[in-house]
Amino acid sequence: MSDQDSFINEVSEEVRKDRLYRLFKRYGWIAALAIVVIVGGASWNEWRKAQAEASAQSAGDAILAAFDGDAETRSAALAEISTGDNAARIAILSLMRSEAALASDDRAEAVALLEDLASDTNAPRPYRDLATLKAVILGSGTTDPDERIARLNALALGGGSFRLLAAEQIALAEIEKGDAETAIAQLREIVADAETSQDLRRRASQLIVALGGSLTTG
Repeated sequence: MSDQDSFINEVSEEVRKDRLYRLFKRYGWIAALAIVVIVGGASWNEWRKAQAEASAQSAGDAILAAFDGDAETRSAALAEISTGDNAARIAILSLMRSEAALASDDRAEAVALLEDLASDTNAPRPYRDLATLKAVILGSGTTDPDERIARLNALALGGGSFRLLAAEQIALAEIEKGDAETAIAQLREIVADAETSQDLRRRASQLIVALGGSLTTG
């Protein structure tokens, strides 16, 4: 390579460096801001995760501590636990508070807590369905069977986690109405369902026999 070529290359390199320097001087703040945003966002995300974990740990410890006492003490302790804005945690605590109220022989409070959860659209569906089922069961003997059946049908036909248990309760409500034939038909569907647990299938079968029916439609 000649001295002239070397000189031209050196000049070109210096020109490129000068252009880069001017570009960085003009627009370098954008890159710096991007770095700050990325680092700051990552730090904020980690802080939020740490806060969520700490909150969950605190709630868990408080729940465990609440179960050290008797029913009344447990009910009072659960009522003092902060739920925060976690929908699942709110739902779980509502179910626990309902159980504690029931253990304290406060049936009305237990039902009220369940009904509040059942109507809470922010709560995950499985918790709302469970609250509805438990509220209906607690209402057996005090509420109209047709009213219970109407609420249970929404669970039994909705394809949720508790559809088969809801179907069982519908059969019991039909028995309460004196309609053994409809109850037997409902129970046979439970027995024939592939998703029915062994315990539920046994209960349904025993109830069919007790009502004077057969396990087959033939």
